[in-house]
Amino acid sequence: MLLGVNIDHVATLREARYSLLPHSPNAEPSPLDAALDAMEGGADSITIHVRGDRRHMQDRDAFEIAAKCKLPLNLEMGVTEEMLELALKVKPQFVCLVPETREEVTTEGGLDVAGRIEEVTACVKALQAASIKVSLFIDPDLPQIEAAAKIGAEMVELHTGCFANAEGDAMESEVSRLIEAAKAAHAAGLQVNAGHGINYTNLYRLFTVPHLTELNIGHTIVSRAMRVGFREAVAEMKEAMNGYPD
Repeated sequence: MLLGVNIDHVATLREARYSLLPHSPNAEPSPLDAALDAMEGGADSITIHVRGDRRHMQDRDAFEIAAKCKLPLNLEMGVTEEMLELALKVKPQFVCLVPETREEVTTEGGLDVAGRIEEVTACVKALQAASIKVSLFIDPDLPQIEAAAKIGAEMVELHTGCFANAEGDAMESEVSRLIEAAKAAHAAGLQVNAGHGINYTNLYRLFTVPHLTELNIGHTIVSRAMRVGFREAVAEMKEAMNGYPD
């Protein structure tokens, strides 16, 4: 199972002080340094989300990481003309289309592919025409998976936020939901990824979910890095993921 390391919150820390001084020689920490450290720790790809409000990652971060980090870049983005234009300039290996509202703290919930079929289809086709593979960040629900397959995306990323926030019987229900969704997506010819809220503690609960190719994990790695360093935090997560049996 592959590990995509999301480094958005490295930029969040930088923007807390340097959002008004973006070109200051003192601006830190560096998302590029985090990407390079993640590579040394065993990451398989780097994930960043350039949001419309630019609350953490900036356009220049995307260009710099794409140019200077040898790992594949997965660019998360909203389904907008502005972000499509940016993606076609950056040319990441992968794009993950996500929902986006200014009111949320971070991405909450999956993209309503079934309800935005024409809009999402147009965006997917434009990206694929530029040789960029596309993933759709969706809730683990069958209608969304069916819509993703109909559109022709290469991948889905199952939103694991509800799983991460659940306890007891609710946790078991969410795991069952992910199992069903993963089986359906795999049967439809989609690569199955997952992400949101996965941490060092709940990771093992996903080991019963079949067909997972990649996990995209960020906040918990950035948090752990404050104690052990970024390379070690990534290495610890990568080692923990080695227990996945599928």
